[in-house]
Amino acid sequence: MIPVVLYILISVIPASSDTLNPPRVLSSSFYPCSDCHQGLKTNLQVRKLSFHDDILIEHDKLWCLDCHSPSDRNRLRLPMGRTVAFENLPRLCATCHGHIYIQWSKGIHGKRTGYWNGKKNYFICTECHNPHSPSFRPLRPEPPPLRPERTIRRD
Repeated sequence: MIPVVLYILISVIPASSDTLNPPRVLSSSFYPCSDCHQGLKTNLQVRKLSFHDDILIEHDKLWCLDCHSPSDRNRLRLPMGRTVAFENLPRLCATCHGHIYIQWSKGIHGKRTGYWNGKKNYFICTECHNPHSPSFRPLRPEPPPLRPERTIRRD
């Protein structure tokens, strides 16, 4: 029941262009994808890619065409077959990470900047996470601050 409700929620919530930053994924020198993929026959077989060998997919058991549209490489593919523009990337991420999407839409997850009564910027998934390997690498914590033996106001 929850996946159905989540899918309905995601499909009816419009992504407002005045609140979203353009996704960083579009800054790739390979975009638009159709520059290279136009006219090429799509191979649906899961395989090691010969061209995009710098992309390491560490995102569960996903493969390129699970998220990228095989028929229009300039669009992303939702699980039910509909496509969305790269600018609506949070809708794609929400299909598997719905709980995070809800937190993001409420301002709990992610980063926002802007004004209470003005323009707001919501940083989208790919501004913090690599879409092909979204988990953060473990960070080594900094050492704790040194405790001074005496403070200025100590009597």
